[in-house]
Amino acid sequence: MKKVEPEMRAEYKRSDFSKLERGKFFKAATKGTSVALIEPKLAKAFPTSEAVNEALRGLLVLADETARITGRTNKVSRKQAAA
Repeated sequence: MKKVEPEMRAEYKRSDFSKLERGKFFKAATKGTSVALIEPKLAKAFPTSEAVNEALRGLLVLADETARITGRTNKVSRKQAAA
């Protein structure tokens, strides 16, 4: 018969785990939060989640605005323009 190992390793103490809160991040995780790791230089420029979100929203607006600019602004065909 195999020897049954103890539940926890000897270096762990049950008293260390009494401070833990079960399900601490459950509500946030169920809301669909995402975690992204950014470089330290970027973290200085965007110190909070709100700052990152604001910058990304601005980038999306800019992308939408510039996407319209790249299309033809008038309906003149190439043949008409050459004539």
